[in-house]
Amino acid sequence: MRLEHDFLGEIQVPDNVYYGVQTIRAMENFKITGQKLDADFIISMAMVKKAAATANIFTGRLEEEIGRALNQAADEIIQGKFHEQFCVDPIQGGAGTSMNMNMNEVLSNRALEILGDEKGHYERISPNNHANMAQSTNDVFPTAIKVCTILKARKLVAALNALSAALGEKASEFKDVLKMGRTHLQDAVPITMGQEFAAYAAAVQRGSKRIESVLARLLMVNMGATAVGTGLNAEPEYIQEVARQLAHITNEPFVTADNLVDATNNTDVFADVSGALKITALALIKIANDFRLMASGPRCGLNELDLPARQPGSSIMPGKVNPVIPEVLNQTCYQVIGNDLAVTLGVENGQFELNVMEPVMAFNIFNSITYLTNAVHTFNELCVQGVKAKKDQCETWLEGSVGIVTALLPHIGYENSSMLAKEAYKTGRPVRELILAKKLLSKEAMDIILSPEEMTQPGIAGKKLVNL
Repeated sequence: MRLEHDFLGEIQVPDNVYYGVQTIRAMENFKITGQKLDADFIISMAMVKKAAATANIFTGRLEEEIGRALNQAADEIIQGKFHEQFCVDPIQGGAGTSMNMNMNEVLSNRALEILGDEKGHYERISPNNHANMAQSTNDVFPTAIKVCTILKARKLVAALNALSAALGEKASEFKDVLKMGRTHLQDAVPITMGQEFAAYAAAVQRGSKRIESVLARLLMVNMGATAVGTGLNAEPEYIQEVARQLAHITNEPFVTADNLVDATNNTDVFADVSGALKITALALIKIANDFRLMASGPRCGLNELDLPARQPGSSIMPGKVNPVIPEVLNQTCYQVIGNDLAVTLGVENGQFELNVMEPVMAFNIFNSITYLTNAVHTFNELCVQGVKAKKDQCETWLEGSVGIVTALLPHIGYENSSMLAKEAYKTGRPVRELILAKKLLSKEAMDIILSPEEMTQPGIAGKKLVNL
């Protein structure tokens, strides 16, 4: 054990750990989620700390030997080492101070070890004086949230693009599968399954672009703002250099915010991010629900889609297979929507020069991105890529539907079309049979008007009818 102290008193710290007194206090105070810090966030914090140390070396304020040791420690954390040393709960009071100090302590003790000194000899390298030089939790923490959000969201955008591409491929595969379109869950007019899947692909791509757009607003950081945005204890040269270093380390074009006070006390950009995730989740729910409905049955439902069988569907009903992949996508999206409410409440509860609710915002944004990324991959790989169209069933529903009478309006008029619909409903006879029986159209004209091309791509029938 080694003895460490802060202004509240002394605490025994195990010799083999790299964290220190303030981390232990946080571990005792905040037993909330039972979870550890997100690995990407630990890496992001280390990136921010490396940028700060490098900028402090640049200004001449930080001794180069100490700065190099801190940077080596940061690099090791970025590479995935020492992550078990980050033990504080992700939801905590203090606006993220415990997370910041956990990082400062680990960096300082590892830097001491690199220089051949013992952990806890903070007279040489201090968590507050060196690892936190020219910084405050109030600029480090929100900057690290932005770095982590971008790192994670790049993976989500890639997953969404892959899903959109897979749906687009299915749109081409299903381009000749004519089916009955539905509005209000009632028969409407014909559409191809390819058109439906192309619409799904467009919605997913729109979500990807929406997220990409909001990420651009995360590139303005408040490093150098220190406590309230005034830059107290940070040199002007440091403020510009730290953003340049962060851009270099992350390979993202981070810049210093124009108004550091605004960037320190306002967190509305996190509502933008969470909102983009929520809207994307809403579109995914719509797609998952359509898959479940089209795959319903199979004998007593719509049975228009054949989803890949992934597991037995019942502990009591033999042979039952459930649409478990669309179901898990739905549930993931519900969680993202719930997370968005927590972020919203956090954003609105900032006061004066700081929003102390940033830990809960970060926790929910990180979870939402991670959950969505995993669910989108799952939906794409275990469902979309293996889905098949039930063309024969689609044709059966279409032939038995009264909805096709809408295509007849320009050719036989509204009154005749209404009469056909009413009689078809009453007798159960197909519309095509009634048209011929009543001699409203020739078979050749009817086949052209009710062809897949004409009902889904208007304009073709007119040219063909002229030639009859």
